[in-house]
Amino acid sequence: MFFRDVVGQKEVKNRLIKSVKEERVSHAQLFAGPEGTGKLPLALAYAQYVSCRDRSEDDSCGTCPSCRKFSKLIHPDLHFVFPVFKQGNIKNPVSDDFIVQWREFMLKSPYFTLNQWLKEINVENSQGLIYEKESESILKKLNLKSFESEFKFMIIWLPEKMHKACANKLLKMIEEPPNKTLFLLISEDEENIINTIRSRAQLVSIPFIDNDSMRKALSKPGEFDEDTIEEVVHLSNGNYLKAIEFLNPDEDKLYYLAKLKELMRAAYTIERPIPLIEWSEEIARIGREKQKSFLEYALRLVREYFILNLKNPDLVYLNKEEKSWGNDFSPFVNERNVLQMYSEFDLAFKHISMNGNPRIIFMDVALKMAKILKK
Repeated sequence: MFFRDVVGQKEVKNRLIKSVKEERVSHAQLFAGPEGTGKLPLALAYAQYVSCRDRSEDDSCGTCPSCRKFSKLIHPDLHFVFPVFKQGNIKNPVSDDFIVQWREFMLKSPYFTLNQWLKEINVENSQGLIYEKESESILKKLNLKSFESEFKFMIIWLPEKMHKACANKLLKMIEEPPNKTLFLLISEDEENIINTIRSRAQLVSIPFIDNDSMRKALSKPGEFDEDTIEEVVHLSNGNYLKAIEFLNPDEDKLYYLAKLKELMRAAYTIERPIPLIEWSEEIARIGREKQKSFLEYALRLVREYFILNLKNPDLVYLNKEEKSWGNDFSPFVNERNVLQMYSEFDLAFKHISMNGNPRIIFMDVALKMAKILKK
């Protein structure tokens, strides 16, 4: 991964490059920021630059043995930790059990969400976690001497998903790191990382991508016209993943929109409760990670539809399908009920995250929406 392949983030790149040139590479760094801002590709580009044997002023060479191995994610001193799940005969999973799928997935694009990764490895009703046994695997790898590079690199994607016991053992390794080890933690929710780890890692804040860089990344000859690109730059609000999603809506988002429409229509016609029951039964079967994604999607649309009533297009971040339905539905999301709607979806998200019964949770959501819309 090259720095030039990372969308935007010029200031962050310059700081990282400067730290290497001045030999001020901190042994534990926390790349923290919103989804879709390029934290993982930045960490990869940084690790490749540190390991490169013939680096230039602003990027790795791409041709030395180290860079060629980094490009295929097979460098012997490059290690990954990421959320996985229990399946079949794998009762105590670690990242290495899924490393082949991880490499293949990352080589397609280093920009992806947790839900996309879990979908790739066929998670159904489980939640992706970094289990306690992972700490043993980390310790084993890092106690080995470096094979080819000066440093060993441990890239931990989403440490906020780490089991508490694993996090405590990781803390000990960060406090007393093996010689020439570089921990790169990639987080989208740093508040949920244990405080002792956060306090011992150097924070690298990753901001939203600037509009010029986003525009340049999306402008490919013959694919999209300028007006479409400008609209997407606005809608994405600095999130590259959202920009790609607006240009090429995935099946999940279309499904979530359809299910939200069904819920609100059924809730409004509560005289016939059967559709609400059928809706809750279907959502209860789609798997816990998709349920959480649906609720996050519902929370976003509740916010956006309330803002749509303000008649200020610059404040609205909706694609064409969402806006088309929102023009009719947004009057039902108003100052009298917006906080109630938001609170019910947010509460359901928390309950699903705590492994609550989805049939009960979504039936409750459906009934609460019916009550709110009838006020």
